[in-house]
Amino acid sequence: MPRRISFRARLALSFAAFGAFVAVVLSLAIAYGAHDVARRLMDQTLGAEIEDYIARRARNPASLPPAAVGLRGFVAPVDQSDATQPPAVRALPPGRHEIVIDGIPYRVAVELRDGWRYVILFDETRQKRREARFVIWLVGGAIAVIVLVFLGAWWLAGRTLAPLSLLASEIAQADVDRPPRLPHATLPADELSALAEAFERYQTRLSRFIERERAFTADASHELRTPLAVIQGAAELLADDATLGPVQRERAGRIVRASQRLAELVDALLLLAREETAAGECDAALVARETFERLTPQCQKRSLKTRIKTPQTLLLPLAAPLFAILVGNLLRNACEHARSRVDLTVSETALTVSDDGPGMSEDELARAPERYWRGPESRGAGIGLALVARICEIAGFVLRLANAPEGGFIVEVKFSLSSRATVS
Repeated sequence: MPRRISFRARLALSFAAFGAFVAVVLSLAIAYGAHDVARRLMDQTLGAEIEDYIARRARNPASLPPAAVGLRGFVAPVDQSDATQPPAVRALPPGRHEIVIDGIPYRVAVELRDGWRYVILFDETRQKRREARFVIWLVGGAIAVIVLVFLGAWWLAGRTLAPLSLLASEIAQADVDRPPRLPHATLPADELSALAEAFERYQTRLSRFIERERAFTADASHELRTPLAVIQGAAELLADDATLGPVQRERAGRIVRASQRLAELVDALLLLAREETAAGECDAALVARETFERLTPQCQKRSLKTRIKTPQTLLLPLAAPLFAILVGNLLRNACEHARSRVDLTVSETALTVSDDGPGMSEDELARAPERYWRGPESRGAGIGLALVARICEIAGFVLRLANAPEGGFIVEVKFSLSSRATVS
């Protein structure tokens, strides 16, 4: 999973990107401006030299063209070619030009005056070097500005987001029984304060909702268990009545099994509603064997061969009723769809229930754990596998549904590393 960039880092990077954009634009503008100013100064210098030489030559026709370090001058009649001039200069029209002679860049000024052609070359080598050094300084300055903008933005973002980080810390460390009191009163009257107030109002409503749910769970636990116990006891007495015929005895047995199933379902739903009570420890091997023995008669009614393989002991950090519900739902589904056999295997790493039934299509495999989803041949209510998936989520198990390569269906519940315990 790719690592997420924090909001603080995103803010700092955004400011740094904006600073980089501004620094690059300003650097380009400064570099262009410096180059343009240098070129104008060179043109002014060349113009002044030509005018000075023309004035001197008007006073003294024998005056020599300028010849200094980085400066060379030529003069010749307009209609004649001067062999002393470089070939690249001879055909240049009047004006200012950029040329390269023997690898050396020159700025050239050409003037026509009174039938004479005046040419002055200015060696730009030193100017180019100065401009290159200036560009290096500009690049270094731009990088320094970007770094400083990022560091400043990081510090400012930390200061700005400190109240938000405090809110997140308070929420993360909050206890379910003792919701956090968000310090919105100490925050400035801005969006963060409004966020804290809105979240506190929502948290208050959520706390009241949780209290109502707990009260309902407690009431349901008390009110449902009593009539269920009465129904189950009466059904067991009825099933043991020797005066009943085979049909009535079978019906009484169905009432007993239905009441037991209803009691298990109520226990599971109440435990799931109170997730803090789902924690505990159970001997998964023992619970699996007891559940298997209790449900085996249902499989035998369909003449199914049932097999179980478990270790002597397997301790898992999960409440025994929940693990019993998990195993019971998987076994009932297998017994309902199997053709001839149902196998239950418990190992150190996983619980596996397999059968030789028709299996499921790819779409059915994807939707099977959804609450209230029922396959075309299902006679259940569509909550069995949903309950199993929910229990696996609470316990940290991994539920895998698959069609067996040789035919049939396999349900595997893989125990997480943190959930494994003693095996013997």
